[in-house]
Amino acid sequence: MKIKKLETFTKLFVSFVKVTADTSEFGFGQMSTYHSDITAQIFHKQVAPWVLGKSCDDFEDLENFILEKEHKFPGSYVLRAIAGLDTALWDLKSKIEKKPVVSLLGGDPGRLKIYGSSMKRDITPQAEANRFMKLQDSLGINAFKYRIGSECGRGEDEWPGRSEEIIKIVNKNLDSNTSKLVDANSCFSPKRAIELGRILEDHGVSHYEEPCPYWKPEQTLEVTNALKIDVAGGEQDCDLRVWKDMIDRKIVNIIQPDIMYMGGLTRSLKVAKMAENANIPCTPHAANLSLVTVCTMHFLKAIPNAGKYLEFSIEGKDYYPWQQNLFLDDPFSVKEGRVTITDMPGWGVIINPEWLESSEYAVSEMK
Repeated sequence: MKIKKLETFTKLFVSFVKVTADTSEFGFGQMSTYHSDITAQIFHKQVAPWVLGKSCDDFEDLENFILEKEHKFPGSYVLRAIAGLDTALWDLKSKIEKKPVVSLLGGDPGRLKIYGSSMKRDITPQAEANRFMKLQDSLGINAFKYRIGSECGRGEDEWPGRSEEIIKIVNKNLDSNTSKLVDANSCFSPKRAIELGRILEDHGVSHYEEPCPYWKPEQTLEVTNALKIDVAGGEQDCDLRVWKDMIDRKIVNIIQPDIMYMGGLTRSLKVAKMAENANIPCTPHAANLSLVTVCTMHFLKAIPNAGKYLEFSIEGKDYYPWQQNLFLDDPFSVKEGRVTITDMPGWGVIINPEWLESSEYAVSEMK
């Protein structure tokens, strides 16, 4: 079975990929979000030419072949494009075998616990605590992540004193049975990160994400070694050499690969295995309700070193208007703080035909 046709359906933030085999069977995947119009161009120029006519079977060899042929472009964009191919091939294989992807990986469909992930920094600490409590009451979510510092803020808070204030207010409003996580998005120096880390420890926070610039791992390691709280990171990293170093030196206590940034499920599984061998849990980054979260659901339910939760964005159409109406049925329904992976073949979702029809279309075909 060979890859016959590769189609992309693109809007600014999302680009879906359809892989069709010479048997007429097909699967859908997604490239990484943001500037997806650029990623789609890369897909047709630097991914499609190397795989048309190739066998659909060996995903890892197929993707390594692309990277070898595009060795002058080792960075993020080619991998973001490969993610669309990889996730579509997994969907295709799973549909042929009439199983959900999670079953192909050795896991089982079913329920998965989430943490409600806030993306907002312009929200007041009390307003953030209030919406957490509302979600706890309405959806049964009992784990939340909020933002401290300013995104890549060079040590500056979103406004003076906000980090200390939100740590204290969230802890005051949520009971001790509610797990509390924070994300600093590469804001702080080691000294300031450790100072805030002590406050986090005193206020029941269990997860401290990206406290220092992620591109300076020695700074993150200093924080990891100084604190009892779990330090997490890795969402931006896509180079397997970086991951090996991060895991070998135990830069963080929890790894957070993003399936779409990494280049798909196949490479993400390699990172998870490396971490498993080092006894490090994996709680992937999944910051929006597109196919990245669906893929992460299947991934988490199958790996033995899965972290406690699935990251689950609590931002709606006011913050992410582009994530609306992507799928016919809602794969993100939350009950008792959990989402459900169905036993439908593939990723278990149907992309909205109206969304596809209104997108920018491109195709590469086997000659």
